[in-house]
Amino acid sequence: MDGATLRIDTLTGPALLPHLKELARLRIAVFREYPYLYDGDAAYEASYLARYTRDGGAIVLVRDGEAVVGAATCLPLAVETDAIRSPFEDHGLDPSRFFYFGESVLLPAYRGRGLGHAFFDAREAHAASFPGIAYTCFCAVRRPDDDPLRPADYRPLDGFWRRRGYVPYPNLVCHLAWREIGGTEESLHELSFWIRPLGDAPLP
Repeated sequence: MDGATLRIDTLTGPALLPHLKELARLRIAVFREYPYLYDGDAAYEASYLARYTRDGGAIVLVRDGEAVVGAATCLPLAVETDAIRSPFEDHGLDPSRFFYFGESVLLPAYRGRGLGHAFFDAREAHAASFPGIAYTCFCAVRRPDDDPLRPADYRPLDGFWRRRGYVPYPNLVCHLAWREIGGTEESLHELSFWIRPLGDAPLP
């Protein structure tokens, strides 16, 4: 794991296709961790990731040699699913002015090396290349502070996100369904949004 072997690339369109299966495995591995506790399915993941090959989407890849060890996704909010887009519409916010950051996943051995900043830098640069985009945004799962499933060493990323200039919007909420580890059926989970202006745009 020599830092000199790490490579970060922002890939779009057909250039993503050779990496979808490996990205699916990576998402499943990382999202098993708290707070998602996601019991993933490889076939669903490959189908989900394929949408980033179109409609202005991009995936930022971190590779150690040829192995994909991290990834972060982004897509114009206007072409996102109803579940992600509708909270903005319901609050009178125009989705065409927002770029949505889906997720950042990174294997544990590569954390703490500045790659989280690299993910945001690359996605913000990609978003800024689209005319009319004034904001970037993402959502994070909500779990209670006294959640019995919360590991003793769990550290929320709120401070990191704030340092990146993101502001929480606790009333801007979406609900997504997935099956948790040990579960038999999907259940709804609540996620709230964080927003950062691009350039000089005021907070919405």
